Amino acid sequence: MDQAGERREPTMRDVAALAKVSIKTVSRVINGLPGAGTEVTERVRAAARSLGYRPNLTASSLRRADRRSATIGVLFEDLSNPFDAALLRAVEDHARRSGVLVLAGSTEDDHTLQRELLVSLSARRVDGVVVMAAGGHQDALQHERERGTPMVLVDRPPTFGGTDCVTTTNRDSSRAAVLKLAALGHRDIAFLGDRRTLWTSQERYTGYLEGLAQAGLTLREALVRTDLHGVAVAETATAALFDLDRPPTALFTAQNLVTVGAMRVLRARDLHRRVAVIGFDDFPLADLLDPAVTVVRQDVPGIGRKAAELILARIDGDTSPPVHAVVPASLVPRGSGEIAALS
Repeated sequence: MDQAGERREPTMRDVAALAKVSIKTVSRVINGLPGAGTEVTERVRAAARSLGYRPNLTASSLRRADRRSATIGVLFEDLSNPFDAALLRAVEDHARRSGVLVLAGSTEDDHTLQRELLVSLSARRVDGVVVMAAGGHQDALQHERERGTPMVLVDRPPTFGGTDCVTTTNRDSSRAAVLKLAALGHRDIAFLGDRRTLWTSQERYTGYLEGLAQAGLTLREALVRTDLHGVAVAETATAALFDLDRPPTALFTAQNLVTVGAMRVLRARDLHRRVAVIGFDDFPLADLLDPAVTVVRQDVPGIGRKAAELILARIDGDTSPPVHAVVPASLVPRGSGEIAALS
């Protein structure tokens, strides 16, 4: 299915025809008004389910002549995360210049919540959606795409066809970070990562492994900690690493909140000037710590701008083959990633 395939959404008239009732009766049932009767109500609801009918919550008088709502939906994992918030702002800035309103929500990496939000956006007849897919299966996203909704995935690519996506250099940049630490004499480099179900986590861990291999270092399983969702869990995992008989001399932290948790432990144990740290993703005040935190910084404005360009082009009728755009990340040296191993 191409991105610009026109949607034929079921209407009240379709429901009325299938249920063999009037449009007025369907309207009463859909809007929860009395007067339809139990048997008729059930028949209308069954017809609506059968057709996949979703009520249009946008007043018809506000719809444009081209049947577009001039809105797009944006669903990211957690809009309180600085990365997600900055990415939303980048999409919103570009969309606003095109006269398009953005409706946004957090999925909390929960498939059920993601599906509910997709249905809610569809009911409001958004013209397209930009989504950060929840980890694991993407059934709800695929279903929405097959309904004809233009869609662009960010941060994590689709597992189904016919859909654009925008990602960054997760693997290559992670490998480069590990090689930088190895070049400073570090032989015990720990990996602290987000949930293993996430494509980004898998790519960054693969980059870590490739970096070790390229530097001629042997993987120590005891230095690998994954499924760290949030600052507190990252703190616990980091503390456990430094309770080992042979603790790491460097950390590669593969997500911004994980980096925050790791830095708290290093400072609490007075290790922040002796243990090197490179984190993936920037975070507020990272440059004001002592030492400031070296990061692999994603070009968030570039990713958001590209995602917005793609979704608006698809809405406008672009039928070219799906695009996987990769926006390069960059290593930002600030001090923590330049700490050499003690001889």
